[in-house]
Amino acid sequence: MKRIVPFVSGLLFGLGLCLAGMTDPHKVLAFLDLAGNWDPSLALVMGGAWAVAFVAFRCAGRGPFAPAPATPKTIDGRLLGGAAIFGLGWGLVGLCPGPALADLGLLDGRALLFALAMASGVRAADFALAEARTARLTAEDG
Repeated sequence: MKRIVPFVSGLLFGLGLCLAGMTDPHKVLAFLDLAGNWDPSLALVMGGAWAVAFVAFRCAGRGPFAPAPATPKTIDGRLLGGAAIFGLGWGLVGLCPGPALADLGLLDGRALLFALAMASGVRAADFALAEARTARLTAEDG
């Protein structure tokens, strides 16, 4: 059961992204084009997602799938940098991670390229953070 619920949740999420048009980069870019031919329909999708998430998070504290309590985090350079890179990628390509992964199921070559670039970026960030951590520990020991 612990594997079925996440699988079905992910499947419903991907289906919802496809039905809402979030997997169409042209539609997403039209939503981001505030000064031109703006398409506000994705705002309704986001509002609907917010409403569902609000209820789900209210109910999440109950039952066998209750998440661990969130640890408060501060807004730092890593968070702001990651948000900026995410926003740039979304604005340039018209995809973000969820819709890109849903597009992989549609055998979209652009989504595959995006997913590979995303995975490479995650690996590069992990490597850079590990190197910085190692350098800091070496400096503290020396």
